[in-house]
Amino acid sequence: MAHEQLSEKRGYLNEDFRLFHIRDRRALDVDYHYHEFDKIVVFLSGKVTYLMEGKSYFLSPYDILLVSRDQIHRPIIDTSEPYERIVLWMNTEYLRAHSTPDSDLLRCFRLARERGFALLRLEAGERFSLMRFLKETEDSLNSREFAHELLSRVCFLHFLIELNRIAYSDQTSLKTDAYRSDPRLNDIIAYINANLESDLSLDALCTKFFISKSYLMHRFKELAGCTAHSYIRQKRLMRASELIRSGTAITEACSRSGFGDYSAFLKAFKHMFGCVPSELP
Repeated sequence: MAHEQLSEKRGYLNEDFRLFHIRDRRALDVDYHYHEFDKIVVFLSGKVTYLMEGKSYFLSPYDILLVSRDQIHRPIIDTSEPYERIVLWMNTEYLRAHSTPDSDLLRCFRLARERGFALLRLEAGERFSLMRFLKETEDSLNSREFAHELLSRVCFLHFLIELNRIAYSDQTSLKTDAYRSDPRLNDIIAYINANLESDLSLDALCTKFFISKSYLMHRFKELAGCTAHSYIRQKRLMRASELIRSGTAITEACSRSGFGDYSAFLKAFKHMFGCVPSELP
């Protein structure tokens, strides 16, 4: 039987961070995808709904979306207005290297994962300070003056410090007009991501959460953009790739990611990543 289409990986990050300031009005047909790095989207203008991990976020100017690595997401863009945004791609190891025990620059992403909520809607004062640091980062990257690259790093880290301060006490999840979700599906997705080694068959999930199979299949496809089976397989493969890159033996990574059949794991892995596990970059 043919595999269901998997979300594809988008973009490669070889630098410590990258900044893109994009304004267009093209009909962008962006399918569900993921990244192997953390991403921040600063929405500036347009009509865009961001679908991510079972939630629909309705973006307003200066909203910030925290897209953690390996989270499946997709923007739905209304081309009646220009879509302007600043996108930051960040190397996790770079942020860790510049963190301290009591100042984790990745805390905003950790909080977003723990809360199951990725949107920050800023107050006026917060917008001013964050956008100032972001503009200084962008201007420094585009400059050719002495130490412009060093200055861009300083401004970028300042931006992240301020962002983490804001994220810690953010209350955007209380603004029900900012997003749409299904609490039961949220609980199911959180359970899946925390229990990839467990039995995650539809029957097992329906029994645990006291729902019908037809409801689970319909709501998962509607809000997550893919079937539950496809979502689980992708998350397991992402987990396996992380384990293998960290030095875990391939057979152990297969088992710890919830695959019971090694040959099926190898076939699915090659289908998703385009290589066998031993060839991972």
